[in-house]
Amino acid sequence: MTRLGVLDQSPIRDGGSAAQALMETVDLARACERFGYHRYWVAEHHNTTSFAGSAPEILIGKIAGETRHIRVGAGGVMLPHYSPLKVAECFKMLETLYPGRIDLGLGRAPGTDQRTAAALQPGPKAYPIEVFPQQIELLQRFLADNFPPEHPYQGIHAMPLGPAQPEPWMLGSSIQGALYAAEFGLPYCHAHFITPEQSEQSVAAYRKNFKPSARLAEPYAALGVNALAADTIEQAQHIAKPRNLWVTQLLLGARGRFISPEMVDAHPFTLSERGLYASIQSRGIIGTGAECHGELTALGAQHAVDEFILLTITYAHADRVRSYELIAAAFGLKSD
Repeated sequence: MTRLGVLDQSPIRDGGSAAQALMETVDLARACERFGYHRYWVAEHHNTTSFAGSAPEILIGKIAGETRHIRVGAGGVMLPHYSPLKVAECFKMLETLYPGRIDLGLGRAPGTDQRTAAALQPGPKAYPIEVFPQQIELLQRFLADNFPPEHPYQGIHAMPLGPAQPEPWMLGSSIQGALYAAEFGLPYCHAHFITPEQSEQSVAAYRKNFKPSARLAEPYAALGVNALAADTIEQAQHIAKPRNLWVTQLLLGARGRFISPEMVDAHPFTLSERGLYASIQSRGIIGTGAECHGELTALGAQHAVDEFILLTITYAHADRVRSYELIAAAFGLKSD
């Protein structure tokens, strides 16, 4: 059976706060563990009023401490901002505290605007994107503590020492991320919710080019999908409006908090917004639990994926919890 996981971006609603968004993330994680989801990932964003999750390694520790067995991880850490050694130490610490439960999703995207990305860098220059593969290799060697004798970092250990290692993943929204995952023998998750038009090609390229590794003998592919369920299709369409408008405005260069469905109904759409909004509406999977199950099952068969990582954003927290509950029930997940 296809596994189900969760990607939570810790959205901030209009009239709400970042603190409230983070507490709702923890509450949703507890609920999704009860519903039977396999893993729970939190995202990394910077300098935005839309999302509260700027430090996934801290939020992961909070969630893992508030849950019992669900895997918890980053979806993902934007590696070009950071030292591979420091990332390895953060996630080895998490894995030592919560053994067998920590995922380390890696991405190339900045997760912010160019000025903020520059401010995140510890020195005068960012890591150029072409060194990303070297960063992955260094990170994996720090995690496994297996630098060869001649390597300049031989003898430098990511602490705490011990056999515990998080499970690394490669995340991507283009074919390039899929090829990195294949080259390093890592599980791969394609961000269908960002580039659905590239998902089939990316997953196929990953499977075709996969090289077995010490971590993974066979390719393992997941899709990150925008999905929302409610008790009726009309209700689902209604509560999907805030995210649809937010994505529309983001693509037109504006960022803000998530407003209520009623505020979306009253929004004075421009001509460009109206056309783009209709396109965004058609990209997600929206309906009852049974309808979402049917569409996800068809999508999984089309892409030959092993797992879905579901992203759901609503204005009301209760609607988001209910959506994950309905989809879990439709897939027959075993609840606590």
